[in-house]
Amino acid sequence: MPTVYITAPPEAADDIAKQLVDARLAACVNQFETTSTYRWEGDVHHDEEVILLAKTTGDASDDLVARVQELHPYDVPCIERFDECDVLESFAAWRADSVE
Repeated sequence: MPTVYITAPPEAADDIAKQLVDARLAACVNQFETTSTYRWEGDVHHDEEVILLAKTTGDASDDLVARVQELHPYDVPCIERFDECDVLESFAAWRADSVE
């Protein structure tokens, strides 16, 4: 079962997280404030962002990524999928029940 790592501006993060859970594309989305330093269009930027960790299923992950791309204000959002090697069985069952 994958976890999808997303970064978003603070003003968009809550909406993205809520819509993913409401649409049952994620069982849970954790949010962490962070500062990102990156190069964009030749300039170095230093911005406040929110890391979103969306717990989803393999079947729903493509739809989750597509939905994030629709909602996200960036032209090129950071969306990375991490597949788990080991997860608590009861957590995996809850997540699978929470995602359609």
